[in-house]
Amino acid sequence: MNIEVRVFATLRRYLPELGIGEAKVMHIDPGTTFDELRNRLGLPPQEAKIIMCNNVHVEPDEAIHEGDRIAFIPPIAGG
Repeated sequence: MNIEVRVFATLRRYLPELGIGEAKVMHIDPGTTFDELRNRLGLPPQEAKIIMCNNVHVEPDEAIHEGDRIAFIPPIAGG
């Protein structure tokens, strides 16, 4: 299955080949979860806390589907 993955803010250092907002097109096996994909990309779970799929928040143990557009976002704090 083919998917698109984007990483934002501090997570960009793990995929330095991507430009700002650029997607990485990947082929994954059916049944792959968001957690498995995060691990495959080398994104630490404590840094990639927010996972969005097709603009909807998802849980790490959910399965990915063909054509999904996935974004990993770090936790955001402010004052």
